[in-house]
Order: sequence, then C-alpha cells, then structure tokens
Amino acid sequence: MEREHLGSRLGFILLSAGCAIGCGNVWKFPWMCGQNGGGGFVLIYLLCLLLLGLPVMIMEFSLGRASQASIVRMYQKTERPGQKWHIHGYFALLGNIALMAFYTVVTGWMIYYFVSFVIGNESDLGFVSMITNPGVNVGYLAIAVFVGFGILSFNLQGGLERATKFMMIILLVLMLVLAVRSILLPGGKEGLAFYLVPDFSKINGSVIVAAMNQAFFTLSLGIGSMAIFGSYIGKERSLMGESVNVILLDLFVALVAGLIIFPACFTYDLEVGAGPSLLFDTMATVFVNMSGGRLWGSLFFLFMTFAALSTELAVFENILAAIREMTGWNRRKGCLVCGIGIFLVSLTTALGYSVWTFQPFAEGTAWLDFWDFIVSTNLLPLGALVFALYCCYDRYGWGWDNFIAEANAGKGLKVQNWMKPVFKYLVPVAIIVIYLIGLVNFPWR
Repeated sequence: MEREHLGSRLGFILLSAGCAIGCGNVWKFPWMCGQNGGGGFVLIYLLCLLLLGLPVMIMEFSLGRASQASIVRMYQKTERPGQKWHIHGYFALLGNIALMAFYTVVTGWMIYYFVSFVIGNESDLGFVSMITNPGVNVGYLAIAVFVGFGILSFNLQGGLERATKFMMIILLVLMLVLAVRSILLPGGKEGLAFYLVPDFSKINGSVIVAAMNQAFFTLSLGIGSMAIFGSYIGKERSLMGESVNVILLDLFVALVAGLIIFPACFTYDLEVGAGPSLLFDTMATVFVNMSGGRLWGSLFFLFMTFAALSTELAVFENILAAIREMTGWNRRKGCLVCGIGIFLVSLTTALGYSVWTFQPFAEGTAWLDFWDFIVSTNLLPLGALVFALYCCYDRYGWGWDNFIAEANAGKGLKVQNWMKPVFKYLVPVAIIVIYLIGLVNFPWR
C-alpha cells in the first residue's frame, strides 16, 4: 500500500493541531478548570504542557516519521529483533477506539445544540433531557460518524487535509469574536480573575493529576494520534519546532475557551464547577438571555462542532490507517467497516443514560466515565511513559541517538543534549508519580 503524504507544512500543522484542538480544549478544559480551582489549575496545566506534553509530542512525531507507519506497525519498523515494544501499538489502537466510543457522542451533542439554535429551539434545550433521549443521541451520533468517515473516504490531501484547513481557520476566527463578546459582559472582570489569577491554596495532588491527564488528553498523546501525522510528512522541518507550533495553537484555543465561558458564568451567576454539563447548560442559558443570543449561540456551537470534528477526523484517520495496514483494504472499504464498528461501540455511550445504564464508579457515573477512565486516566499517561522509555533508553528501546537524529532532521528548533535529563528522567518519573497519585485518589465508589 503506497504511503500517502500531506500537501503542505500548513496542512500538517493545522491537522496536528486539529487533532489536539477539540472537545478536550473547549468542552473538557473549562469544566476541569472550574472544578479544580481556576487559575491554579491553569498554571499547573501550562507546566505539564511544557515539561511533559512537548517532549512526548516530539517523540510521537519522530517515531511516526522514522517508521512511515501507523501505530500498530511503528514499533515493528524501529525495534530490534526479539523486542516486544510493538505490543503497545495494539493497546494504542484500542485507546483510539475507546476515545471515539465517547468522543463521537459528544460531537453529536455539539451538532444537536448547533442545529437547535439555528432552527430557533434553543429555549427547549437541556443537558439532562438531551443525554437521556435515545433518539437524539443515536441520530446525532450517526451524523458525527457518517460525516467523519465520509470526509476520510477521499484521499488524504483532498479529504482530511482540505477539510481540516477550512474548519481550523473558521474555528480560530469564531473563537476570537466570541471571546471579545464574552469579556465585555458585566461579569467579565470577575470571570477573568477566577480564571487567570492562581489561588495556590487550591493546588493539591488531585489538581496536579487532573492537569497532567488533561494535558495528555487535549494533545491526544500516548495512543499514537500524533505519530500518524509524523508518518505523513517529509524531513524538511525539525520536529521540535513543529511540536511547539502545534502546542501553541492548542494552548491558544484552550485559554480562549475559558475567556468565552468564565466571564459568562460570572455575569449570569452560573456554577463554574458544573462538570460536563458546564458548556451546554451554561452557554445555552447565556445565549437565551443575551440580546441576539440565537445568532451568538449558533456561532458558538458551530465553532464547537468544528472543534469536535477536527479531533474526530484525526483520530478516525489514525484508526483507519492502522486497520488498512493490517488488512490491505483501500481507503473507502476501510472507512465503511471502521465507521460501522465505531458507531456500534459508541452506542454504549449514546444509550448509557437511558437504555444501557451502567454505573462503573461513584454514583452517577456512566459509560462515558468508563471510557474516559480507560483513555484519560490509563492509556494516555501509560502510553506516554512507553514512548519516553522507548525513545530514551538505548539498551532497551529505539534509543536516544536514533530519536535525536530523526527529531532534529530539517530546519527549525532542535532538541539539545542538555534536554536529555528532562526527556529521559523527568518525563517518565513525573508520569509514574502523578499516575499513582491519581489511582489512589480516584473516586472508585
């Protein structure tokens, strides 16, 4: 099967950023921030992006570009005979599928809210009534999956790259417009203070765990979602510089999402720690009570839909590439089979609040929490740990010299030798410690 490649550097940056930018930034980041004390969480999140997220992203891009393969074949192309690192490739594929088992449903929620505002039904919206409606959940899940794999059924440059460029540019423009509108609301000053001024008394182990998991989740690191795009680019640019560009775009969108939501919360006296419903109930309430709210609400949930679809498309491509490498199927057959499979798995989440109730952990949890636990709490940090060990230890894995040679090929920022202790020791030790703290403090019951 001939390897496809992206048509431009901009396409690679926007596509990689599109994978990172999504519901993790504009849905999960604000409610995680709200539940974990605001500005202190933001500060720890920034440190996690810099010290953990950036090194792991460079590693993923490097392995992808060196192997020119998907996550299931990437290790087999780079490991030494007899090594078993490739086993992680199959866990990573399962991680992508588990991520889409709930992400596609959330994407459907975004589309549903967007359609409701466009047709003027915004006053009837409610998060609980939506998630407990099987018809709405299954119908909009089907739309999300069909649109995603429909775009991917075209070739890489004509389908995924072109669609992502369009969505990302529109998304960034809409965000800036909405942020300015929200900051100018009467409660803008109080919302900004909560969001941007750290309260160090609220920083504890749980906040640090949440910040690390959120950093890996929002960057889609640990399950090969970035590695696949490394396999689609040439060696003209070094990978540290490209990783910095992607992370800056991702960080920009996450921070601006908070600038949209928190001033609105304080203006309308809404609960910032509302959890997953924060974006839906809070923003719908804001727009219903705002002059011209139907227009602003339509624009907001259009931007949310684009953000969700950009990640969905990228992860779908990761799954599709892996399945095609294992089966030899062409792009359209792979899209059809993968689309049906993802739809069926995602029905657990779509019907998890109505028909297929399941309480895996504390009271009130459901399938969405189960899949999120598998991905965010386990596969993302542990996968990032595997990448760090494989790329940094010459005796056991790919090794530092091979990693540096690939990462530094081309023009741009280079990984320096003085950074080796960060990559080799700080990243794995920090991941292990924070992961264990997370397991100890996890609300099992």
